[in-house]
Amino acid sequence: MQAGTTKKDDSVVLFPSPGMGHLVSMVELAKLFNTQSLSVTILIVEPHYNTGSTAPFIAAVSSSNPSISFHHLPPPPSLPHNPSPHHEAHAFDLIRLSNPSLLHFLRSSSPRALVLDFFCIYAIDVAKELNIPSYLFFTSGACVLASFVHFPALHFSSNKSFRELGSEPLKIPGVPPLPASHMPLPMLDREDEAYKGFLYLSERIPDFDGIIINTFYALEPRPLDTLASRVGTPPIHCVGPLINEARGGSGRAEHCISWLDGQPKRSVVFLCFGSLGLFSAEQLKEIARGLESSGQRFLWVVRSPPSETPAKYMVAPVEPDLDVLLPEGFLERTKEKGMVVKSWAPQEKVLRHEAVGGFVTHCGWNSVLEAVCAGVPMVGWPLYAEQKLNIVFLVEEMKLAVEMKGYEDELVSAEEVGTRVRWLMESDGGKELRERTLKAKESAAAALGDGGSSRVAFTRLVAEWTRPS
Repeated sequence: MQAGTTKKDDSVVLFPSPGMGHLVSMVELAKLFNTQSLSVTILIVEPHYNTGSTAPFIAAVSSSNPSISFHHLPPPPSLPHNPSPHHEAHAFDLIRLSNPSLLHFLRSSSPRALVLDFFCIYAIDVAKELNIPSYLFFTSGACVLASFVHFPALHFSSNKSFRELGSEPLKIPGVPPLPASHMPLPMLDREDEAYKGFLYLSERIPDFDGIIINTFYALEPRPLDTLASRVGTPPIHCVGPLINEARGGSGRAEHCISWLDGQPKRSVVFLCFGSLGLFSAEQLKEIARGLESSGQRFLWVVRSPPSETPAKYMVAPVEPDLDVLLPEGFLERTKEKGMVVKSWAPQEKVLRHEAVGGFVTHCGWNSVLEAVCAGVPMVGWPLYAEQKLNIVFLVEEMKLAVEMKGYEDELVSAEEVGTRVRWLMESDGGKELRERTLKAKESAAAALGDGGSSRVAFTRLVAEWTRPS
């Protein structure tokens, strides 16, 4: 008997794409569903490339949230050779070839809905075959969603790749003009398999029953209003900001917080660049020199540079050797004002600490929302994924960040790092940025509070699923 002809149980199935950032957001969405007496199963597919260490995180979530279960889909028998250098192209193959396993799993259950990550849109065909309502969970912001919704129109309006268009501005309804070169790296070459995958996924967005997005209306009203008025766009449900407020509890985390406890209020700039954000050894030295010259207190998360061996570009880097990577004597000279930690820090806890007054970030959306919820102003240094889109929208649309100039060049200079950090922490412009961010923090809290826009939107969504048929 097909799932669509059975009585649906009070469960929801979530399908994140491989990668810590996407998994973290899905888990926070799962916790939200738990508040409405819905149990959740999160599907996991194991990638063959580095996505950050997810196993400890999954184990911690499983032990502390009994209403959230994880189901590992068996890997496809084989993956086709894909010439694309971008891991997104390989993720598309992995998700697409997991459809038979997904179909087998869903036939044995009757969930209220199947919620899919953007990269998992291939699974929408399984949902339709089983008559299960399908929803897109967009883990980035509404400005980026507007860009992806408009992507097919951009594709068919030109024969050139975004790379060829360079700095030519793309006109996308609801967002500021966007340099073509700022589209995500896998989308710059229209002949690449990753580009073709993004195009296909963008074309399938109208097939969903709705879109759940990790943002809140007051943060991005213009793109949300534009999307709502666009013919063919499914109903949009803003349920954010969803952030993980308790990830990590290691000794390293306690050491970071203990150090911050001894620093003056709003005196520390925090530098952290996501689970996949890596710099060359030369760039790490420039950052170090810039921080030292700035005279500011800092907490800096350092990861090892990426491997120079092409065959290892998808393998997680080893722990950094700080004595080798940083300028000679740097750690000793800055020990009174700075702290360098290897590979990881409890970012959300750090941002909420009263000693932190600024954040140098790669502009990943989870990090952006964590900074907004903590009221910490940002210097944006985008590195990968949709982060170059985010920096434009953060600076031009939301006005919650300034950019680290030169991020598109091979090397950002120590002088720029020092100048930008001092500006953020000491200037009148930095003070104004902080005040705007604090107002955004208040708006975020209001959206999640009683009668707030995000809480109302989520309650209405769940009511649709649980209404007797």
